[in-house]
Amino acid sequence: MATPRKPNSPRTPQSQRNAPVPQSTAPQLVDPRWILKALGLVFAVALLLAWGTLCLLWYQGQWQLVLHPSHDVLKTPTFESQLDDASCTETRFFTDETGNPRLNARLCPVWVTPLASTPLVRGFNPNYPAVLYLHGADGSINDALPRASALRYGAKLNVLLFDYRGYGKSAGQHPTQATMQEDAEAALNFMLISQHIPPQKIILYGQGLGASLAVQLAAEHHDIPAIILDAPDGDLTNRVVHDPHSSLVPARLLFNEPFPLAEPLSKLTTPKLLITYTNAQNPPPALASAANPKTTIELPSPTDPTLLPAIQRFVDLYIAH
Repeated sequence: MATPRKPNSPRTPQSQRNAPVPQSTAPQLVDPRWILKALGLVFAVALLLAWGTLCLLWYQGQWQLVLHPSHDVLKTPTFESQLDDASCTETRFFTDETGNPRLNARLCPVWVTPLASTPLVRGFNPNYPAVLYLHGADGSINDALPRASALRYGAKLNVLLFDYRGYGKSAGQHPTQATMQEDAEAALNFMLISQHIPPQKIILYGQGLGASLAVQLAAEHHDIPAIILDAPDGDLTNRVVHDPHSSLVPARLLFNEPFPLAEPLSKLTTPKLLITYTNAQNPPPALASAANPKTTIELPSPTDPTLLPAIQRFVDLYIAH
């Protein structure tokens, strides 16, 4: 049996058979300097993003550097007897979009010892001037109790004492300069509209950072006859810039809670009583440039017995009884 023949395979040309076999090309190596540059760029971008995140967190939490609210309103015997007694009225005002009041306050009239057959005074006593008390940066209305009680009992002044949003039992997550200024305006409107107190019988009393709020409020309401600034504080930018918590961020560019005092006080022509204490660590230089008319007193401490008589003289001079 014949074996089938295989088809003829194409012959390779002699020139190709004799050509040298190509050698494999060695892979190109990446320059180590390029790798270092890429790693450096990645590290720089990561560092920049981390710094930006730090600046954002600082910006969002900057209020904590200057404001230290407390949500507790303690019930001490002094509080019960002087500010929470039957003649004081707990009230709420400044409603939000849903109709819920946001600010918690105590409306305390000048206390008059009632006869057995005479009911206690409710609301403000119309025979005496009224104080809108703007407390400072720390605590709540409980911390403002000693001075508010002294004004009420010792100086014969009606007192509206309230907590800003974020303080005490008032609504809100945390305070800011803007919200505190809005709250101060709302409290003044409450006295003018709801309590029908003529503006000529209202005194703005700013304690600590509340002094900045009082000055701003007086600048917008020229019919307010007088303000009292007790250990006034404000102009916080430089203080925050030098705070250790601000060392890694451009605090001067990011800070927006300055609570201005010197500049508005230098333009305010409302009669003012400026109270400072020799034991204060940082008496504000803004008081020296305050516009006239002004009365400045410096006392050894907030409990000095000459304080209330000085307040009474100031009130008698500028407020019509």
